[in-house]
Amino acid sequence: MRKFESKYGYFDEAAREYVITTWHTPRPWVNVMCPGDWGVILSQTGGGYSWRGHASLNAVTRWSQDIVRDNWGKYVYIRDDRSGEVWSTSWMPTRRRTDSYRVRHGMGYSVIESETAGIASSLSVTAPPGEPLEVWLVELANRGHDERELSLFSFFEWCLGASPDWHREFHRTFIETSLEPALATMWARKRLWEIPDDAGRPWNRSWDYTAFHASSLAPEGFEGDKEAFLGMYGDMTKPAAVERGFLSNSSGKWTDAIGSIHVKVKIPPGESRRVSFVLGAVLEGHEQEARALISKYRDPLEAEMAQKRAARFWAQLLAPYQVNTPDDAFNLMSNTWLPYQAISGRMWGRTGYYQSGGAYGFRDQLQDSQIFLPLDPSHTAEQITLHAAHQYVDGHVDHWWHPISETGGGGLYSDDLLWLPVVTISYLKETEDFGLLDMEVPYRDGEPESVWKHCLRAVDLSLLRRSERGLPLILGGDWNDGLSAVGTAGRGESVWLAEFLCAILPDLAHIARRRGETGVADRYEHSCRRLAQAVNTYGWSDGSRDDNRDGWYIRATCDDGMMIGAPSCKYGRIFLNAQVWAILSGIAGGRAWRVWDAVVKHLSKECGPVLLSPAYGEPDEKIGYLSRYAPGARENGGRYTHAAAWAVIAAVMMGDASEAWRMYEAICPVRCGLSPDTYKAEPYVTAGNAAGPDSHAYCEGGWTWYTGSATWLFRVGSEWLLGVRPEWDGLRIDPCIPAHWDGFSMRRVFRGATYEITVLNPEHVSRGVAKMTLDGLDVGGALLPALRDGKTHRVEVVLG
Repeated sequence: MRKFESKYGYFDEAAREYVITTWHTPRPWVNVMCPGDWGVILSQTGGGYSWRGHASLNAVTRWSQDIVRDNWGKYVYIRDDRSGEVWSTSWMPTRRRTDSYRVRHGMGYSVIESETAGIASSLSVTAPPGEPLEVWLVELANRGHDERELSLFSFFEWCLGASPDWHREFHRTFIETSLEPALATMWARKRLWEIPDDAGRPWNRSWDYTAFHASSLAPEGFEGDKEAFLGMYGDMTKPAAVERGFLSNSSGKWTDAIGSIHVKVKIPPGESRRVSFVLGAVLEGHEQEARALISKYRDPLEAEMAQKRAARFWAQLLAPYQVNTPDDAFNLMSNTWLPYQAISGRMWGRTGYYQSGGAYGFRDQLQDSQIFLPLDPSHTAEQITLHAAHQYVDGHVDHWWHPISETGGGGLYSDDLLWLPVVTISYLKETEDFGLLDMEVPYRDGEPESVWKHCLRAVDLSLLRRSERGLPLILGGDWNDGLSAVGTAGRGESVWLAEFLCAILPDLAHIARRRGETGVADRYEHSCRRLAQAVNTYGWSDGSRDDNRDGWYIRATCDDGMMIGAPSCKYGRIFLNAQVWAILSGIAGGRAWRVWDAVVKHLSKECGPVLLSPAYGEPDEKIGYLSRYAPGARENGGRYTHAAAWAVIAAVMMGDASEAWRMYEAICPVRCGLSPDTYKAEPYVTAGNAAGPDSHAYCEGGWTWYTGSATWLFRVGSEWLLGVRPEWDGLRIDPCIPAHWDGFSMRRVFRGATYEITVLNPEHVSRGVAKMTLDGLDVGGALLPALRDGKTHRVEVVLG
């Protein structure tokens, strides 16, 4: 059944696919397929790239970002050997008119289906779990009355290292290709890698891998030279080699290296033929592993099974958490697309189409790892210890670091280090695995200490970095990277960071008391009170030029004391995070409703809650690059989806169910996608941002896939709208749902037991638990105990 159909596509809920019905979407609509190590991105036109372990440092194929043309990818050309007619299995690169065209993006695979010149073609691209390669399965069906003789030519450009390799004339001189016709394989190596060698010397290390490209059929020929394939000044729509119908078998050290294999098929009328190709990379010296994989996938049946294994892998990973609500859009995002995006795109792939990445952001992947908590929290624990190992002894951290090279940097952001205790708290509430706190993890520059000590060092350093007024120093920026000039002299203050600390410190004090460390608990509780007092004394601003009843928390102060986010400001009069986190931390107290009214009045827009208002209309050297964005773009008055998700939590905490759901629906990509020519971005994954009202492209989405908003929107839906959230003593059930809902159900694994939760809403209220039973027995409240027995338990909740 088609759901949420637009003129560009629809959801197939049963297949867990998004089906695109035209190549001509408003922006590239892509799939990020990464089950852990090998990754591939594929757009609906056939664009994209492949990598192993790191999309920027260890790219296997070349790609250059061009969202408008989307003309870099890996392609399969088709040539009719009788007529000489040429087209491709994807719309790019030949851009031929097709009789039909469809793209199915699923979990771990994508399929491009089209019909041209009487030949129906299907190109399935799969990233199989646990194998360092991708598998292409081409199926061709003859719809006509005559036998067809066809040639297939694969094509891509080798990168083999850092991407983009903008100085190609330099880099191509280090790539070497070789041919093994008996195995239907082309091999590729590179004698230079941009990563320093073991002695720290740059430009003195070979690429650690051997790449390979192979086909299931015996090749008619190979091509390793771009000029020989395209022809000098050649055109990707009609490459010279494809036009003439054969390849030159060029390879070696002196070409501009590409990968191309030519195979031929004959197809009688009404019949079909299948051909498989593989593209992968193994560690140098492990070529036998590659040979085994090549041999395995020479059987097209194995290539077909690869897609099924990939789909099964993702389905099993996501199975512990499933919901069924009256809102189909909510179900689609919660059950499939949000966790798939967060894991495949952000955790394992760490890249996208709007940003080619590969690094670990200290704050980024820690937050993203919370997606695993209701699925497999061991992955969250692994992320906590990985990030702890990249902390320095004094408590500070790099903003990001690169796996493989282990180089880091990115500036001094005041909040990064605090996400280690934040995510540790979330993990402990989910699992009650307090043993993690005693795990010894080395510092980046020192000997091992417990995870608990790592957390304390992060918090203690943050508490030391305070102004004379007791507010935290913002330094080179806090969560909002764009406030990059506010505190570089070491005097600017962050009101938001004080609120953030106030949200963390009570939980850390709870853990400390549990551990018998009453001195630590007392100190953190005292610090929390002092921070709250400082925020409410120095961080509140009353009145405005046009309405003296307005009042809200300012966002920050600059090094010279100038306020940011005050009612008196020309631009950026009010910032979302400073209001939302005053509510989330509880320090707003009696001002909470004034704060929330200000959010709804000034920041809640058609596109969702915007990050600030009004947008900066000119650069401000005291603020930083945030003010240099176009008005309404990204952090400058746009809807920054990550922060917008936090606003939904604040709405729930304020008991404003109607605004909570209005905000959620404004953010939800399924809903946004119903206006596809306005929104433009993919309707099946979150956009990092949508243009705000000061932009001429109001409500246009962008920066999809590689955004931390996927995990947060998932948590917002599960823990705050449906209201099933872990606490220290159990699983709280406190839904905040539309009053017209009759109820919902959820399967939720928690501390070793599975809970089948049914929520009934006979009185059609938005919230309020009247009764809850566990296996038929009245619980006497809204907190489920952690049974830890490995069994499945029935929970019935009645609202009223």
